[in-house]
Amino acid sequence: MFTIDMDMIKPVGEFGSKPWCEACARYGVEMLRAYDLPSDLEWGFSEIYTAPPARLVSEDWPQSGYHFMVKDGVVSGGATVPDECLAIPGFHVNMRWGFICHQSATKYGAAGQRQRGADEAELIREISDYLGYQANLGGWENPVWPQPIIDALSVGVEEGAGLHNIAASLQMTSPEYAGLPMTDLGVPVFKRMSDAQKAEFLTLCGISIR
Repeated sequence: MFTIDMDMIKPVGEFGSKPWCEACARYGVEMLRAYDLPSDLEWGFSEIYTAPPARLVSEDWPQSGYHFMVKDGVVSGGATVPDECLAIPGFHVNMRWGFICHQSATKYGAAGQRQRGADEAELIREISDYLGYQANLGGWENPVWPQPIIDALSVGVEEGAGLHNIAASLQMTSPEYAGLPMTDLGVPVFKRMSDAQKAEFLTLCGISIR
């Protein structure tokens, strides 16, 4: 079973940066390799962050994101999102960087995960009401979470460990969120933003005001 001293994890980069993506992929691989997964299990995990700040990508690394997967009994991953991974049923996310960046640094267990989802749904509603149409900030389709995968990636989550909390601990603060109103879990509260903040946040999410 995977064990880790969370006090030893230090921030390595902003959400969606190459160092952060590399570290998240590495821990995901380690957690799956440490678990006795069924020999016939195939599963993929990927996250792509669209419209990231220009400083986080480069000509050599143009796409912000990472993956890890189990295929043919081998666990692999990295700061890329290959078609091979996307072709495997699992959990594949494609989201606007600005929408999920800040709250991804908040640590929580199962209850916190549910509350974050509720807060984010409210954020989408507020943005959509403001725009006058349904905002498309990304998401995922047909998620597949086999129980062995859940068990492997959530070891110690209620005590502050688990993949999400490891990723949160690796994340540095991004300056764009300074001064924005937030929920207790770090989700931006659109209705409490000033007009200037709303315009800046929409731009951060890659949304053009019609």
